[in-house]
Amino acid sequence: MLYSSGAVVDDAGSPSGPARSSARRPNGKKKRRKPKAPLWSKLLIIVGVILALGAGLTIGGVKLTVAEATKSIDRQNLLGGEGANADKHVSINGPQNILLMGLDNRPGQKASDLVRSDSIIIVHIPANHDGAYLVSIPRDLWLRIPAFPKTRFAGGEDKINAAFAYGNQNGGGPAGGVELLAKTIAQYWGITFNAAAIVDFTGFQKVVDKLGGVTMYVDQETISVHIGYDKNGVEKMPFRISAATGKVEGPVPGVTPVVYHVGTQHLAPWQALDYVRQREKLPNGDYDRERHQQQFIKAVFKEILTKQVLLDHDKLTGVLDVVGKSMTVDTGGVSIPDWIFAMRGISADSMVTIKSNNGKFHSDGNGRETLDANTVALLTSVKDDTVSAFVANHTDLVTSG
Repeated sequence: MLYSSGAVVDDAGSPSGPARSSARRPNGKKKRRKPKAPLWSKLLIIVGVILALGAGLTIGGVKLTVAEATKSIDRQNLLGGEGANADKHVSINGPQNILLMGLDNRPGQKASDLVRSDSIIIVHIPANHDGAYLVSIPRDLWLRIPAFPKTRFAGGEDKINAAFAYGNQNGGGPAGGVELLAKTIAQYWGITFNAAAIVDFTGFQKVVDKLGGVTMYVDQETISVHIGYDKNGVEKMPFRISAATGKVEGPVPGVTPVVYHVGTQHLAPWQALDYVRQREKLPNGDYDRERHQQQFIKAVFKEILTKQVLLDHDKLTGVLDVVGKSMTVDTGGVSIPDWIFAMRGISADSMVTIKSNNGKFHSDGNGRETLDANTVALLTSVKDDTVSAFVANHTDLVTSG
């Protein structure tokens, strides 16, 4: 059992190209509300923008200083004693691991509620710094979280996303949450981190707004459970969703849901955020949503690296300002300019996203999520800096798109 002073809360949670989405709003429809951007997209935008700086600032014609590009970023010591550089000389040389997490805290949440890390991503950069591998740890993975005296947490079994909550409680704050999560990962897989970042909900939907949408490939027909229209073109929820469980209970008669069809499309900001939010009607649920979010952020990253954005000073600084205001980073004692310079060889095409558990829920036989043998081997390769060899032998686990 885990002991706490409060409850732990989980989250609820114009087309072009060869295929045309039915998601386009007919003329005359009222302005629609913006869906909440999912955590995976926010976290990966962080990765994309930080790594984009390394490439973007070296492109001729870009007149943007590092100080200007990173001025909004909040810097804190998040890893504490769990940082790879905690007890040795700080260096940007060799392989680097970055721990990224998103939080599920919401407006109106009680002060007594504990906040779990909704998304957990390991970014592994090999010793030659020529690419980045993104590995997600399933948030519902069941394991034993170690004791953490700083917050009087005695340790116990729970989902891994509770590690942040129990490090954050009793005065531990976000830094305590990150440290306990990093400690949990190190205990199981021996991975230590050179840097870390926390992302909150604020502002990330504005990134896609500023870009004017994104062009990406929709790899499976996806039905929206959040946006639909009646015969008069009035936007309504197309499915009933239980207030108690958050689960879809059935369709609403007379309301046609938005459907995203397979093919390359330019998604408007509201479409893109709705598409990468969907999981309820997809065969593999969260894992399909995770893949779509990975594809989405790579598309956003490529959009940021186009001349239309990189050479537009106001647009680029606007995107970076939104990102910076929604994140807290621990650079492991290495300056941001040094990180940018070291990562300058990483491009959108060299960012590789890898599926955990082959993109499906993997049960321990008792309904609890665990890791399959390939995912355990993947995490071992992160520790040993042999991810490129792992990927070469497991190309089926690489997320396409």
